[in-house]
Parts: sequence; structure tokens; C-alpha cells
Amino acid sequence: MSTVRSPSNGDICDDFRPSEKSGKDTRLRDKLLEVAGLSEVFKVLGDETRTKILYLLAQEELCVCDIAQLLEMSLPAISHHLRLLRALRLVKYRREGKMVYYSLDDDHIVNLIRQAQEHFAEDT
Repeated sequence: MSTVRSPSNGDICDDFRPSEKSGKDTRLRDKLLEVAGLSEVFKVLGDETRTKILYLLAQEELCVCDIAQLLEMSLPAISHHLRLLRALRLVKYRREGKMVYYSLDDDHIVNLIRQAQEHFAEDT
């Protein structure tokens, strides 16, 4: 796809002229499949409570009661958030008697949070 940019505003095309079929469109559309489902992870992280839960679990394994106490929230509210996080395989749990302990499923998500922290802390 080829476009001519307006000199006054680089964000608006003056003219739309699709390029010849070069396979570029197909290649780029195929690349879009690589991000399938990725927006769901960002949607989950878009909730500050869930991000806090993930950050706490990056520090150590915790039970629902511990998380609820630390975030000063009700047990049902924390359980709801944990269900969403489990559905996306961001957290896992293990049972020990009647207790259920949560931890991160892997370190990928904490790396993503740390990268976001670094970006946020950068001087602009």
C-alpha cells in the first residue's frame, strides 16, 4: 500500500493508491495472527487491582486471605480477580489442605510489568 503524505499534516493521506500485489499484504496480515489474544492480557493488566495482585505474587506465593488483607478488599472480590487471572494462565494455584496458594504461572508477566514500570519511570 502506497500513500502520499500531506506536507502540512503527516498523519493524513492526500491520496490512497494501493500498490501492486507484492505479497506484502499477505505477509503483514499473517503477522497479525501472532498477536491473537494479546489484547486480552493487556485488558486484564488494565485493571489496577489485577496488576497489584500479579505484582504481589511476583514477590511470593500468597493465599486469597493474604491478598485480600494486603489490598484491603473482600475475599469474593479477590477470588473474582484470581479467576480471571487463572483463565488467562497468568497465575496458578496449589492446595495444601483447605488452603489454596497462588503464584505466577511463569515470569513472563512480571517481566512485562517491570518493563512497563521502567517505561513509566523514564524522563520524557
